[in-house]
Amino acid sequence: MTDQTLPDVSRETNERLQVYAELLRKWNSKINLVSRASLHDLWARHIVDSAQIAQLAPERVEHWADLGSGGGFPGIVAAILLQETRPTAQITLVESDQRKCAFLRTVLRETECVGTVIAERIEKLPPLSADVLSARALADLSSLLGYADHHLSSDGVALFPKGTTWKEEVKEAQSKWHFDLEVATSLTDPAAAILKISGVSRV
Repeated sequence: MTDQTLPDVSRETNERLQVYAELLRKWNSKINLVSRASLHDLWARHIVDSAQIAQLAPERVEHWADLGSGGGFPGIVAAILLQETRPTAQITLVESDQRKCAFLRTVLRETECVGTVIAERIEKLPPLSADVLSARALADLSSLLGYADHHLSSDGVALFPKGTTWKEEVKEAQSKWHFDLEVATSLTDPAAAILKISGVSRV
């Protein structure tokens, strides 16, 4: 892997990711999409990190919903990757900040990816019935499972990246929720993990 491309995707997909990265750098000084400290390592820290989430999705994706999309991680990266592999998939990006919504819509337009941006608080949304649900750096796992319970389809899968305390979050969540769990070690931080969750119900 070079510094600015992903392996095993088309040239067009990498070009779309490049467009996204440039837009993020351009907009970041105005609306703080990511921390300035992480901008110098944008590709590995955010794009590669988000791509690995998308690559854990099931083969069949009809509706992917990303909650608290912010600067577009992992939702925009998923939209770009799905444009190549599953172009009929519906992408929904949920973000309550209107300025960030404007950024997300700009990226979708400039990368020629199809997606819907919803400017609303997650708690106010009717069920999205997504078969893939993602959220990055949004809330603790117990809270995320509440969103999953509301917004996942009955056979859907949630993909939640978590940091070094992921085991503690799982233990805490298990006191409130039943769920099936698969754990994938993060490619960008061996101490972190991506939690692949299904079968969510309250204890």
